[in-house]
Amino acid sequence: MRRLPSIAVLLVALAVPLAGGLGARHASASVAYASPYTFEQTFGTALRLVRVDLGFKLVEKDVASGYLLFEYRSPESGGRATQGSIEVVNGGAGVHVAVQLPAMPQYHEQVLLDALVKKLAAEHGDPPKKAPPPPADAGAPPPDAGAAP
Repeated sequence: MRRLPSIAVLLVALAVPLAGGLGARHASASVAYASPYTFEQTFGTALRLVRVDLGFKLVEKDVASGYLLFEYRSPESGGRATQGSIEVVNGGAGVHVAVQLPAMPQYHEQVLLDALVKKLAAEHGDPPKKAPPPPADAGAPPPDAGAAP
């Protein structure tokens, strides 16, 4: 009889996480891209892709913060609109782009990002070449310049 309560506790402990795992799931991953184009080129192209090429309804945009919020529609979702976002961040190492469609599988985000990359190349040509970094020893004094004879 003493064993029954411990088995019941064990079953409840296992059932709670299982029940929580069976609920509705939303993907929270996003896909990212390091754009070789300028912030202005990348953001403007993303805006035209979402609004003009794909015809999605633009919910909100903020150029200064670098984000677009839109209603994403896919034939797989029966035409139902879900929220999507594209974030363009101008960092020291370049322009970073993140696409998020939380209610959709990740491949939808990747397809949208691939379309942006293709549109950037079509509209702006090859990405600008970055200047090669100067050699590590350029401008440095010779190793024995400060030594006394």
